[in-house]
This record gives sequence, structure tokens and C-alpha cells, in this order.
Amino acid sequence: MTIKSYNPSNNKLLGEVESTSVQRIKEIVRDSKHAFKNWGYLSIDERIFFINKLYNEIDSRKKELAQLITNEMGMPISESLSDIESGLEYINWYIENVKEIIIDEITYEDEYEIDKIIFEPKGVVAVIIAWNFPFSSFVWQAISNLIVGNTVIIKHSENVLLSSKYIYDIVSSVLPKNVYNVIYGDGEIGKNLVNEDIDMICFTGSTETGKYLYKKASEKFIPAILECGGSAPGIIFEDANVDSIIDSVYINKFANTGQICDGQKRLIVQENKFDEVCKKLQEVIKNKIIGDPLDKRTDIGPLVSVLQLKKLEDQVEDALQKGAKVICGGKKIKLNNGNYYLPTILTNISKDMKIYNEEVFGPVIPIMTFKTIEEAIEIANDTQYGLGGYIYTSDMEKFNKVVKELKTGMIALNNFYYLRPCNPFGGYKKSGMGKNNSKYGLRELCNMKVVTYEK
Repeated sequence: MTIKSYNPSNNKLLGEVESTSVQRIKEIVRDSKHAFKNWGYLSIDERIFFINKLYNEIDSRKKELAQLITNEMGMPISESLSDIESGLEYINWYIENVKEIIIDEITYEDEYEIDKIIFEPKGVVAVIIAWNFPFSSFVWQAISNLIVGNTVIIKHSENVLLSSKYIYDIVSSVLPKNVYNVIYGDGEIGKNLVNEDIDMICFTGSTETGKYLYKKASEKFIPAILECGGSAPGIIFEDANVDSIIDSVYINKFANTGQICDGQKRLIVQENKFDEVCKKLQEVIKNKIIGDPLDKRTDIGPLVSVLQLKKLEDQVEDALQKGAKVICGGKKIKLNNGNYYLPTILTNISKDMKIYNEEVFGPVIPIMTFKTIEEAIEIANDTQYGLGGYIYTSDMEKFNKVVKELKTGMIALNNFYYLRPCNPFGGYKKSGMGKNNSKYGLRELCNMKVVTYEK
């Protein structure tokens, strides 16, 4: 069976990829286990050598890869290029820091004995990742595993299979055979993969799928790192300088056409700042260009699929039927038969709306008001998710209070951002478990063995 890939800017066919059969998955797992016997026992320096070669190969082909990602999932080309540069930065950080992170660590020493921890790779890791960042998700979940010594079998979302194949062609041209393998298909293909004899699951995607994979991992008694959905609040206090933060407010929501896991999904504004924030955010939006994602001037591209567009339309329609008001946008746009939706601000939000309770993956932001800091925190925490959070204030006392009480894994103040390879990425509640990146994330991909011996 073949799976078709469409360009979301015009819904024209881009290409087809053959879905991976159950038998082929079994063969890939077998081959990955065999490859691990060599790859997993290379020295750190030997693996760094290979990953450095891979870095250079990707760097030499990044423009072609960025164009493919833009064509296949609609990310504006300037953002696709930026995402690849960011991914390369992460690879370089792994190269420069992995040795220090997973080198043997002495935990005890006296005149008679030495105790130390040895960090060893786990084995064959099933990596299943979403469509919204085909490259950086590959870096975070696959390259991190490879550099610590695991072999990887990856499944990208069926929305970006051509990008997945392109990345596989690059990686397989550099790394030893079967160290990195790929399978193609929908969610059922992913289920077939995790049913095999794997040693770990690393996942980026929806909370619903994350729950399934967590149950599967528990049945197999293997570890899982799950980076799931988010509904990050942005809290704007009355002392915030709106002019200085409004561009960050826009970017935190509307980058990648609002299709970001830890993107700012809800704006919670102190009452006396509400009118100013709505007006100035609307002004910023009006100056943005919606159109062909291959045009470097484009700010807002199409949603990844017709299905994603319909889901967003349903969420907005539900909100309007229950009393929400449209400040701007609020409908899809007819443009070249693509999956375009106008950047939208909604107000008069109530708790019974889908847009309040569900993750909103698109260029739509609901804005709510609050009177006191306690009310702001209560609204911000009133979600099953806890991935990111954004606070806008000039009062550090307020900031520190929210940091203490906000149930989320990452928080940024004003125009700052937490996304760096040295920082762990992950959330609270149903936003997942485990961490990506940093020394904490890389060590989660290893087994820790304690060894005690005579001095």
C-alpha cells in the first residue's frame, strides 16, 4: 500500500511512499539489534566522529531539505531554514557535550575502593514523532539516541513521509548500516513497531497517542519518554509594557502557523490591559503576510492538512455558538485551494468551549481576563496540560509567585525563551513524561550501571 503526500498550500500530490509491512518491520528490528552489537560498543569518540560527519552532510543539504519540509507541511520557508539551523545547533551541542555527560562518574572513593556509574546505551529505540517539526524532532529524539549508542527505528507522521525519506537517505549515507532505520505509515504502523522486541520508546505527538504508548511500554516493561500536547498560557499583567512584548506575544502563538506543542495557546490578560492588548495584537496580525510558504516574505502558511483545518474550524465554530466574539479572522481563507486559516483573536471565552479545553493547533488565540494574580494562576492551571508557560510583567515578585504555582515544565519571562540544548524540554501532567535534551535528557537514554572495585 502506498501513502500519498500532498502540498498543503494547494493540495496537489507531491509524491508517494510505500507503507512498511509487518514482516519488514520485524526484519528492521532484527537488523537494528544486530547493528547495536557494534554501534553500542563503540567509544564515545568514535560515535562523535560519525555524528560530526552527519552534521556536515546535513549542513550541505539544508536548503533542499528546508524546501521539501515547506512543500510537505506548509511551514514558511524562513522558519524551515531556521528550524534546520536550530537542529544543527542541537547536534553540535550533543557533539561538544556528550562525552562529559555520559563519561564514567566516580561516586565514592576511599583508601580501599572506588565506586562509579557507567552510562550504557539501552539498545533498539522506537522513535515516533509528529509532523510539525520534521527535522528538529528528528534531532531531539533520534540523534540524541544515536550519539549515546542506541540504534534507532524512526516513524515520522504520515503527513511528512517524503521529508522522513530524505532525512533517512542523508543519515544512511553516513552512519553504519542499520544503525538508523525508518518505517513509513500511519498510526497502525507505529503500533506494529512498538509490538516488536524493542528496548525503549521515544515519542513526540498527541497526548492520546502518548497514553497508548505508555500502556504499551508498561506491558513490555520498557522505558518511554513522551513529549505530548500542550496548552501553554500567556499571562499579561497590568505592569507589562505591551509595546515591548507584543511581538513576542505574536511569535509565541503564531510561529509555524500556530502549530507548536509548547506554543502559547491561551492569553490571560489583566482587565485594565485587555483593550490595549487586543488592539495592538490585532495591529501586528494585520501586517503579516498570508500566502505561499515558499515565499520568504510569508509569515503565515497553510495548516498541514485538510483534517487539521477542519478540526480548527470545528473548535472556532463551537466557541462562536457558545458566545465567543471574533476580534479578527475567524474563518478559513480561499487561497490556491490550500489549507489556509486567517490569524484569529477570540474573546468572551467560557469554560464549556472546546477552544478552552482542547489543544488549539493553528493560528487562533483565545483571550481571557483576570482581576488578581490568584485568578490568573487558577485559569492558567485549569488544563490537563503543562508544557510551556509565558509571563509578561516587570514585577519580579509577581513573576516568582507565578513560577512557583504554575504547573508547567517550562516558563519564560517577557521576551526571553527557554529553548536551548542545555535545558531539559518536557512538561507536567498530560504533557508527557521524561525530558529531551540537556544532560538530564541524554542520561535518560542510557542505563546506569554501578561498579565497585578495589583501589
